[in-house]
Amino acid sequence: MTEVAAPMIDERALSKLRWRCRRGLLENDLFIERYFNRKGEHVSVTQAEGLTALMDLADNDLLELLLRRKEPSGEIDTAAVREVLAELRT
Repeated sequence: MTEVAAPMIDERALSKLRWRCRRGLLENDLFIERYFNRKGEHVSVTQAEGLTALMDLADNDLLELLLRRKEPSGEIDTAAVREVLAELRT
């Protein structure tokens, strides 16, 4: 059985996403920058959705998730968020 590759976002969408991911806390920026350095231009639509949901959080709430002090809950507890969060944490 062959695995179907997830659709990737285009260059313009990636540029907008990177801009959207700029944070007020340096600690959050470090996690996010490392993520983009590893991913390069290969961010899937699902990953972009997860990142966008995380960027809707306040900086301190995001940092709590990144540092594993909390886990996603409520409407942010989605497969896309958990996937991106796992990658951000590594």
